[in-house]
Amino acid sequence: MPKMKSHSGTKKRFRKTGTGKLMRAKAFKSHILSKKSTKRKRGFRQETEIAAADRKVIKSRLA
Repeated sequence: MPKMKSHSGTKKRFRKTGTGKLMRAKAFKSHILSKKSTKRKRGFRQETEIAAADRKVIKSRLA
């Protein structure tokens, strides 16, 4: 049986930390930035952990 391939789109969007957490970038950063405050835009720079409900699916797509 051949090896399972990782999902290409998932590889580009998520990363696994050294401790095994799955991280994602925040949404709403790409356009219409003039009405968003500097503080809010600065918050979009940090990655955040994936919700518990989505972990199983994303982990299987990265495997």
